[in-house]
Amino acid sequence: MQKPDLRIIVSGGGTGGHIFPAIAIANALKSLRPDAVFLFVGAEGRMEMEKVPAAGYKIVGLNIAGFQRRFTLKNISFPFKVIGSINKAKKIIREFQPDLVIGTGGYASGPVLRVAARKGIACVIQEQNSFAGVTNRILGKRVQKICVAWEGMEKFFPAEKIILTGNPVRSEVISITGKREKAAAHFGLNPDVPTILAVGGSLGARAINEGIAAITALVKEKGWQLVWQTGKLYADQASELLNNSDSKGIVTYPFITEMDLAYAMADVVISRAGAIAISELCCVEKPVILVPSPYVAEDHQTKNAMALVAKSAAVLVKDEEVHEKLGDAITHLMQNKELQNSLSTSIGKLAVADAATRIANEALKLIENV
Repeated sequence: MQKPDLRIIVSGGGTGGHIFPAIAIANALKSLRPDAVFLFVGAEGRMEMEKVPAAGYKIVGLNIAGFQRRFTLKNISFPFKVIGSINKAKKIIREFQPDLVIGTGGYASGPVLRVAARKGIACVIQEQNSFAGVTNRILGKRVQKICVAWEGMEKFFPAEKIILTGNPVRSEVISITGKREKAAAHFGLNPDVPTILAVGGSLGARAINEGIAAITALVKEKGWQLVWQTGKLYADQASELLNNSDSKGIVTYPFITEMDLAYAMADVVISRAGAIAISELCCVEKPVILVPSPYVAEDHQTKNAMALVAKSAAVLVKDEEVHEKLGDAITHLMQNKELQNSLSTSIGKLAVADAATRIANEALKLIENV
């Protein structure tokens, strides 16, 4: 007989790339085990402290942050934060008594999984990137299973622990079939006109935004449309730019919550190369120009993008070359239907729409008797 209250801790955060997979996995576990009780553990002051409660889950925070690779006074407090977070993680685990702990990366997952693994609690980590993060590489030696989205991850983790599951994506985001008319109405655009979706990130990717700003005249000249997510840091500049010109067919948003409609409207996407964004693009099968951020740890995004380029599944424009090359790349792709179809087919072959369920099932196998 099943225990009435399976107890699960999910830890990860700092960015949407860690948070949304964590929520997707929790949702999948909840559908498989409705009796499960969840507790999320994140980093104080980071976006998970807002996003997780909005998804309906309880979260507690650790006072933890990353070690800066450049010299900074913040690094002086780093060891103390680690020790304090480990002690708090011990208290959380002692009081919550989890049967299973799942980590999706980010600063908070380190102390939690380290403590749980030492106590013999079933532990699983999920690595989104093609180049594993430091926290997960350390934890990989301690946990029972490692769910990954890319082949060749044996160079980071013990091969016998690796399970190729894909990255969890939000089902509501990738449900785009038959939504173009609805999307056009939502954005105030013409459903019959070729449309570009440019995603500048939740904060605002400067290179993409400046590159898009530079080609708005091209968009108008060619008679295309543009849905432009600027991020909050670039929103005012984009509005000012468009207010000073004829902006018909161009719409900007600081953040797009209806990403299913944005994807449904898009013929071509311009995006950063975060692992979850790429996983979504694989599922919606959109031709994409990737502009990897050079500012993320260990250049993850370039490695993610190159993994797609190697399979002829994306076009790459380097961040430092965006001003010179983005316009030509967009023009070439928008005017070449054959290339669009080829990219769509190739990226679609990499899609894994049920990754969250796969990960949930693998995790539950560790605690079959609970």
